[in-house]
Amino acid sequence: MLVAALEGGIDAVQLREKGGPALHLYETALDVSPAVHNTDALLLINDRADVALATGADGVHLAAKSLPPEAARSVVGGRLLLGVSVHGVEEARRAEVAADYLTFGHVYPTSSKPGLPPRGVRELARVVEAVEVPVLAIGGIDASNAREVAATGAAGVAVISAILAAEDPRSAAEKIREVLETSPHAPRYPFPKPEKKGAR
Repeated sequence: MLVAALEGGIDAVQLREKGGPALHLYETALDVSPAVHNTDALLLINDRADVALATGADGVHLAAKSLPPEAARSVVGGRLLLGVSVHGVEEARRAEVAADYLTFGHVYPTSSKPGLPPRGVRELARVVEAVEVPVLAIGGIDASNAREVAATGAAGVAVISAILAAEDPRSAAEKIREVLETSPHAPRYPFPKPEKKGAR
């Protein structure tokens, strides 16, 4: 499934092991790294800066319960991309001081956040305008609404079920990429792409 998604043109893979041991995340990162980097995609590790550094990943992504962005930056320096999940304008402004990019969500209703109302594209647009780093949108995004997301000036989208739950992950990835690439709206700040910051 990962290879199919990469063949479909995804730009980055984020590994998440919520509550799992660092060793398993480390081994998984080493396993998938060749496939990811063979396509010039980025490998991002959720939460664990130590695992990202140890595996030569390209970045680490922080959530609300991760290290504070400033503390993580002091650990990784300029060796890794540093991403931070945010949920509003003030949180985004605080995080951008140390972050290379932000993710904002959830934009649309999503099964991964049952019972929580979506924050919507208007709030996404407010966040995009409020900060001076790239903002990725996440939550309930697929090919049917990616164009609306692109209109906010977001740098791109982060998706889970739209690809992982698809019968044809490659086709699903291709459709989302096509929608974004044919949008008349340019990102306010493009997502950082190679030169890659991960040490390999």
